[in-house]
Amino acid sequence: MAPRIGFHAPIAGGLHKALLRAKELDCTAVQIFSRNPRGWMARPLSAEEIELFRKTRRETGISPVVIHANYLINLAAADAAVREKSIRAFREEVERGILLGADYVVVHPGSARGACEDDGIETCAASLRAACAGLEANSLRILVENTAGQGDCIGHRFEHLRRIIELCPELELGACFDTAHAFAAGYELRDEEGLKRTLRELERNVGAVPVVHFNDSKAAFASRVDRHWHIGEGQIGREAMHRIAGHRQFRNAAFLIETPQDSPEDDARNLSLLRSFVQREKRSATGRLKN
Repeated sequence: MAPRIGFHAPIAGGLHKALLRAKELDCTAVQIFSRNPRGWMARPLSAEEIELFRKTRRETGISPVVIHANYLINLAAADAAVREKSIRAFREEVERGILLGADYVVVHPGSARGACEDDGIETCAASLRAACAGLEANSLRILVENTAGQGDCIGHRFEHLRRIIELCPELELGACFDTAHAFAAGYELRDEEGLKRTLRELERNVGAVPVVHFNDSKAAFASRVDRHWHIGEGQIGREAMHRIAGHRQFRNAAFLIETPQDSPEDDARNLSLLRSFVQREKRSATGRLKN
C-alpha cells in the first residue's frame, strides 16, 4: 500500500473547500483547521456546514481527514488559567472533529514554562484526560505531535510522547511525526544510519505512526527552532527527504506537507516532489526502476 499524500489546506469559503482544493491537487489526504487557529473563541458549526463537509468528503474520497488543533492551546501550561482555557478549547476541537467525521486531531503537547519538564508532561496528560472526559470519540483518534523544543516546549524527545500516552490509558492516543521538528530537536535524518537510529527510537517509544508531517527545515540541526521549509530546499535536503518518504516504517502512513504558502504554486510544487519520491520508491520495489 502506497502512503497517502496531502497538505494543510486552507478553509477560506468553508471547511468543505479544503477537501475540494485537496482533490484539485490530486491529494488522497488532507489536514485542516476546523476554526481560527489563533483565537480562543470559535463559532459553533452549523448542521448545514457539517452535512456539506461530510457530503463533500464522500464525493472526493479524501482519507484520512486530519484536524490540527488551535495554536493557542497549551495543555502543559503551569498557569492554571491558561491550562483551563486550553482544556476547554481542546475539548471543542475534539467535539468538532467528531461532528465532522474526521479521523485524527493533532495537538502539540505544549510548553512547560514555569515548571520542570516532568511536571509539564504530567500536566499535559492530565489536561488531555480532562478535555476528553465523557466524550464518545467514535473513530476519531488524538495524535500528540513531536516538537522542535523551542522555548520550554515538551515533546522534543520521543520519550515525552511515550510518557504522555502511558499516562492516558483510557484514551486512544497515538503520535504524529514531524520531520522538521525532529531534525531541529536533534534527531539526525540526513544520512541512512541517522535515519535508521531515529526511526528505531520512534517505533520503540510510540509504535506505528499514522500521520507524518513531511516538512524540510529552514532551521539548523539541533537548533530547537521550529521553521518549516520547502521540500528539498532546507537543512534536511532532497536526498534525505526522499529516503524518509520511501522508508518501510511509513508505508501505511499519511504524508502531509505544512510548507510555506507564499505563492499559489508552492503547494503544488511540494506535493509533486513528494509524489515523485513515493512513486519512485513504489516502482523501485517492483523492479521497474532502480535508484
